Amino acid sequence: MSAAIDEADLGPELHTSDIESDWDDQEAPKEHEVRKNVTKRPTEQFAEEEETANSVVPNLNGYDASQEQDDGMGNTKQSPPPVIVERPSSADGSLSIPNDTPSIQGSVASSTSRQARLSAYGRSPTPSLRPFDRRFQSRIPSSPLSSPRATSPAFLQSHSRQVSVNKYLLPRGEDHESEQAPWEVVRWTRLRKISGQSFSEIGKRNFGRPICIAISTSIALGTSKGIILIFDYNQNLKSIIGPGTKAVETGAVTSVSISADHTTVAGGHATGHIFTWELAKPAKPFLHIPPVDRRRSPNTDGHIIDVGIVHLGFLGMRHTALVSADDKGMAFSHLATRGMGSVARSVKTTRILGRYPEATPSQSRQRKPSSVLAFSPLPLGNADHGSDTMGLVAMLTPYLLVIVSTTPIAQTQYKTPRPKEVAAHSAMTAALAWFPSVKLKIPNPATAETSSRVKLVYCWSNLLTILEVLEVEPSASSNTEGPPNLQFRPRSRWKADEAIVAVQWLGRSVLAVLTITQQLVILEDIAFRQTNSSDLIQKHIYHVDLFSQQLNMVVEQLDEEDASMHGVVADAFYMSFRAYKGRLFLLGFNEITFGQLSNWADRLLALVEHGDHIRAIELATEYYTGQADKVSVGLPEDDSSRHHIVQDKLLEMMSASLRYTFSEHDESLQVPETVQLQELAGVCVTACVSIGNTEYLFDEVYSWFSEAGSKEIFLQTLEIYIIEDDIEIVPPTVIKDLVSYYTDKCLNSRLEELLCHLDPGTMDLDQVTGLCKQNHLYDALLYVWNQALDDYTTILDELLNLVEVQKGPDANISPSTQARNFSSASKIFPYLSYILTSRVYPTGKAMEDSRATLAKAEIYHFFFSGSGTGIPNGTYTSQPSKRHLDSSFPNLRRVIDFDAPSFLSMLNEAFEDSFLNGTHDQISRDRSAQITEVEKSGLSVNRQWIVRILLDIMVPPKYEPEDTVYLNMFIARNLPKFPQFVLLPSHQLLRVLVGLCEYPTDDVAEDCQLSVEYLLSVYQPPDILSLVPLFSAARFYRVLRSVYRSEKDYARLVQTCFDEGPANGNLVFDCMAECLKASTGLSEKQAEDVRQVIQRNADLLLGRDVVKAAAIIEEYAPSLHEDMLRVLDQASNDGREFEYLRTILDAPDPSSRDHWLPVKSPDKAFIELYVRLLCEHNPHHVNEYIERLKTGDLRLEQVLPALESSGVIDAAVILMAREGKVRDAMHRLVQHLDTLEAALLGLLDAAADSPDVANTSEAVHDLVGSIQKFTRVGIWLCQGQTRSTPQQMSKPRQARRAKTGDEDLNLGENLWLDLIDAVVKVTKQVTESPQAHHHRREVKGEDEDEKVHQMPLDVSRVLGELRTVVQEAFTALLSATSGPGAKEAVGADVSFLRILRAFLSRASAISPSLSNLRSVLSSIFSAYSYEERLLALANRLLDQDLFVHVAEANKLRRKGWRPLGQVCEGCGKRLWGPGTGVHVWEAYQRKEEEENASNRQQNHAKHLVDKQSSRVMRNGKGKAIQEDAQPGLAVSDQLIRKRDDEVTASTQNSEGLVEDGGGGEGGGGGRGGGSGSLIVFSCRHLFHRMCLEKMQGSGDTVSDGRLQIAAHAGHDFTCPLCISR
Repeated sequence: MSAAIDEADLGPELHTSDIESDWDDQEAPKEHEVRKNVTKRPTEQFAEEEETANSVVPNLNGYDASQEQDDGMGNTKQSPPPVIVERPSSADGSLSIPNDTPSIQGSVASSTSRQARLSAYGRSPTPSLRPFDRRFQSRIPSSPLSSPRATSPAFLQSHSRQVSVNKYLLPRGEDHESEQAPWEVVRWTRLRKISGQSFSEIGKRNFGRPICIAISTSIALGTSKGIILIFDYNQNLKSIIGPGTKAVETGAVTSVSISADHTTVAGGHATGHIFTWELAKPAKPFLHIPPVDRRRSPNTDGHIIDVGIVHLGFLGMRHTALVSADDKGMAFSHLATRGMGSVARSVKTTRILGRYPEATPSQSRQRKPSSVLAFSPLPLGNADHGSDTMGLVAMLTPYLLVIVSTTPIAQTQYKTPRPKEVAAHSAMTAALAWFPSVKLKIPNPATAETSSRVKLVYCWSNLLTILEVLEVEPSASSNTEGPPNLQFRPRSRWKADEAIVAVQWLGRSVLAVLTITQQLVILEDIAFRQTNSSDLIQKHIYHVDLFSQQLNMVVEQLDEEDASMHGVVADAFYMSFRAYKGRLFLLGFNEITFGQLSNWADRLLALVEHGDHIRAIELATEYYTGQADKVSVGLPEDDSSRHHIVQDKLLEMMSASLRYTFSEHDESLQVPETVQLQELAGVCVTACVSIGNTEYLFDEVYSWFSEAGSKEIFLQTLEIYIIEDDIEIVPPTVIKDLVSYYTDKCLNSRLEELLCHLDPGTMDLDQVTGLCKQNHLYDALLYVWNQALDDYTTILDELLNLVEVQKGPDANISPSTQARNFSSASKIFPYLSYILTSRVYPTGKAMEDSRATLAKAEIYHFFFSGSGTGIPNGTYTSQPSKRHLDSSFPNLRRVIDFDAPSFLSMLNEAFEDSFLNGTHDQISRDRSAQITEVEKSGLSVNRQWIVRILLDIMVPPKYEPEDTVYLNMFIARNLPKFPQFVLLPSHQLLRVLVGLCEYPTDDVAEDCQLSVEYLLSVYQPPDILSLVPLFSAARFYRVLRSVYRSEKDYARLVQTCFDEGPANGNLVFDCMAECLKASTGLSEKQAEDVRQVIQRNADLLLGRDVVKAAAIIEEYAPSLHEDMLRVLDQASNDGREFEYLRTILDAPDPSSRDHWLPVKSPDKAFIELYVRLLCEHNPHHVNEYIERLKTGDLRLEQVLPALESSGVIDAAVILMAREGKVRDAMHRLVQHLDTLEAALLGLLDAAADSPDVANTSEAVHDLVGSIQKFTRVGIWLCQGQTRSTPQQMSKPRQARRAKTGDEDLNLGENLWLDLIDAVVKVTKQVTESPQAHHHRREVKGEDEDEKVHQMPLDVSRVLGELRTVVQEAFTALLSATSGPGAKEAVGADVSFLRILRAFLSRASAISPSLSNLRSVLSSIFSAYSYEERLLALANRLLDQDLFVHVAEANKLRRKGWRPLGQVCEGCGKRLWGPGTGVHVWEAYQRKEEEENASNRQQNHAKHLVDKQSSRVMRNGKGKAIQEDAQPGLAVSDQLIRKRDDEVTASTQNSEGLVEDGGGGEGGGGGRGGGSGSLIVFSCRHLFHRMCLEKMQGSGDTVSDGRLQIAAHAGHDFTCPLCISR
């Protein structure tokens, strides 16, 4: 079939007049029959098609159709066949796999090695470590997903069961490129005849350009010249409607619609006219609805003149009921009455949306512009619904979705605003479409509804929503005659990648969505899954801008912060995108096309024609299973219906593909490649498994492969399906071929795995059992024997015989055969584990309850019956050895002799099964006639019976301790778990306990100790202490701790922790804390015993963790500190003693960074020892630690040598000062400063000769830093002594001045003197050094010249730092003697002058000339002078900038209050402000000149003072500037005070008035004739002084009218206005 449908095919399918056929259950386009030629070979050769397909199809999901490789020369070569990986034989991997379980006592894992032991038959193949903590597993996994088996070669390619053909169906926008499908998503057909007649030049000239389309049983086109063209589906022009009528004069047809009965067509025109035409009588209009003129008929509803009708539709079945909408946002319903003869029809128009435009727009309230972006009346379906009679119309505006019912009256049924999820500022688009209620072929399984619900799909921008309309059943009390009650419920929402411009229903669950970029998206309704997409940009769909002019204001006035509006109005596409009966019709600019979705049959056919039979079968299988698209390709959602449709086609395609692939008719046909056959086999097996038709698989598919000699490929493909249990029944002939193939390839292990997944009922048991025995495939043999014969014990005898035949010296068996036999025999234990826990061996599937019960009964009877005979389904193939024939329980002895640990481990797992509870009475009664004696005997076995028999059999000397120890562990483990089922006497339990303590090898020691813990949890020996030596000899330390703890023997408990060694970690510390804490309640003797144990084991304790040991001892046994330190002192000097003391004396508080934990038991000896060790290990921390100590915590003589030897002089000084030896402390500090001085001078002298320049410079700066540090220590010492020295009685100044020595100084002053003398001495010596005088001396000789130039030290920097030190010392002295508050201090008797005089005296005694100190002291005092000048300058600036402004502000404030007006309240003349006269301005200028002259005089005086001050400071002497200056007052201050005295200020009297000199307008004084001074009261009334005196009858004035302040001092004025009130 070609991709495009012939135009003539349209006619017969769509010609119908039945309205119900329009809305059949439109699941999808009508399915096509698969053509008969699907099985025929295409015209081109198959090989050529494959080559072409492989060259253009990219490799997706691992698919490679050809598996060909390029050899670099343009040739291809076939890939080598896949390598088949052989798994190890079952005999190599059948050992049990332990499954570790944590100990209930928290014990550690057992040792990982064990001495090999030989049983009676040889070495045990099963590990014995933790034998009761594991679970047996078979080699064959129970889950196919966990199988380590290599992937079958048939599934190395993409055509496997997991690969889907959905690679063709990937939607656009995926990250990876998708392979182009060989089918078209929509099969498009161009309507050539319609396009030729409508879009030709003649057609456009005669009819106009088509601009809208309507589809029904006819195709209606509205043109730009007001004509409607009607075509049938044969593309014949049936009618030309409009020419010669008034319709052509009303403008273009902007909307067109066809009635539901297909008899009437309606057209809306650009000028607002609406015409309806009967297709049978197109000569004149059937109905004309003209627009209205609101100016003439304001009460008549209808469209306004010259407003285009953009939407039009019929209501229900009536062709006289219409709804329409225009581009101005208004919608109307029109109902025409029947005409009677000469009486014409009348039309009743009702407005259902929008408002008429106002003639005079209101400025206060401006309405937002609107338009009807999308519009559709509800069509009728073929099922009745309550909405059919209501005439529902859905309309979308930029703001709302509105659904209105038009019958019987217009009423809004539902409305909702635009969703907030719409993308902000996106394109403004809208679209909607109804789907009516239709009958369902199959009722809805969820709701049992026989008809579908009415649905509306509507879109705003890129958001699509489905709205369901439900009919609510009326209540009994409601009026049943009224309109139906509808419920509108939004069901689901989908978000597209871009804006949606049109949407149509292609079926009940399929949507066609057109986006703004003309992308067609096919969407499934229920799942909202995008199944297909197609680009329609080449279709040139007609679109036009209908709404931007109306909504221009909305876009232009867009607020960027308002996310609710759009950025642009998109063009309209709705008039060009229509759907009818699953077909899409597109109106383009130059043509009209229609398309139909390709259904499932078309897609399969396209794959076949493309030559890809394999993918066709795979896709058909996915259609059958529902993994691929269903509804969108025309398949029903119901599984049974879909299976019925697809199954026959799938079988037909497989048959055709097999015939085509293995055809022998064409001799030129090449032999199919292996890869192609693997793919074909894979898809055929998958298809047959999916449809459940394995008969076709083996009868037809396998026959084709077998006859073509390719059965190996089919068998390899079949393997994975058998492993996954998809195929369980295989015909005997295929099993025979399967066995032959895998045995020939030596793939026995894989064959064994396959046999264990097949149904044994279809096998030849003789053949399979013989094969399994021959190849040692005992997993398969056990499975087949159990499932086919229900025999669970016969094979056990044979497996045990495998090891018994090797017994004796006559056995001549090779070591490899012996190892293989042992490996095969060891399968007994996982087999028994599976069966006794109700699992099928080896697959692990659950067994049926009744079958599992009988199987367990057989096995328990086999081992635990007295004679071991009575196998139900046969006899033994061989008898037990003579060693066991005469003994009881022969089979049990055989298996114990083979491997006792594994057997007991299996029993440990079987004990957890409820079978051994003994509740089988009901089974015996129900099947009493069918149960054999053997089964009855097995049903009576319980745990007590098993344990008793094992205790009777496994006794020495028959069984060595290597075996009996496992029995003891088995009993000890299970007794606590089943105390109600296992009861043993005390002597037997004691024997078990002793046996566990006397274990044979150390490998099982941990297992035995764990078993003892289990046993002691339920068994209490009569004298547990008598077993302590036994536990000690066995090194069961956990048991010993438990015993000692229960007996409250805490000393031995702690000793046990020490004996256990470091293996227990920090358990010894926890044990000590537990024993010694107060809550334990130890007696004094018990506590002393514990302390003695700790004392004896001090070395071991400290060797574990010295920090934890110190913390524990400090917390619970501080009396042992001395013993611990004695042990540490005897040990090597490894720092542990320091760590110990730091833990108990200097431990930081973990909750705070800057705090330390308090010391509970401070001991001077400990503290002194710690300080000595601290000097050795961390000398920088010594000072910080000593500061935290209290007075008397240590003795100075014990730590002073260590402090001095380690160089921690600051700490030594602190200690001396704290002991009251302040003088000695200063002496020691001065000595250290002398030492630093000598070292510094030495480095400076040797700097030029030093080869390491950088290190020398660094050492010099380190020494200077040390001098600074210890100078500060000395300052601290002097300040402390100054504060603590009692104040002495002041002596006469003359007496003090008479003395020149330092005997007159007190202790504090002597300390300051010593410190300053030492610091100045260091600075003086460095200053006098040669390096300070000559930075680069000129020395004769080449070598000396090089030395001079190599000296890198910055001597000036060193001198600067030392002078800073001296200045810091003097500054501290000044602060202590003359700083703020020094007079009130305790040590105020310290005098700076006395100290300085003593310092100079001491310096003169040493050196008669003070010239050596001149440079040092001059730099210091010049620095002080500089600082004093800075302070003086700062004070002056502050005086000028702060205090002067404050004075001015105060002066202004004292001038009074702001007047209430500008005129005198007495005479009414203006006093201030504009219009007061020129004399006021002249007075203001005179006042400013006087103030400026005064300021210049003051500044000149200050300049003279500064000049004289600088001269005095520079010469060190001078005279005062003014002899009569006040003492203690600077000259500048005197001048400023004099200036302030000369300034006259306004005065303020007691009544709160302000007087100011000056003239007003009216006075006689001054040039302006002012009235004297002004007075302002606190009430803000303003008066002339003269006017106020006249009003109160008093006052003296001078001739110029100014107020004499002195004459009227004390005179009180009151405001006359306020008094009169």
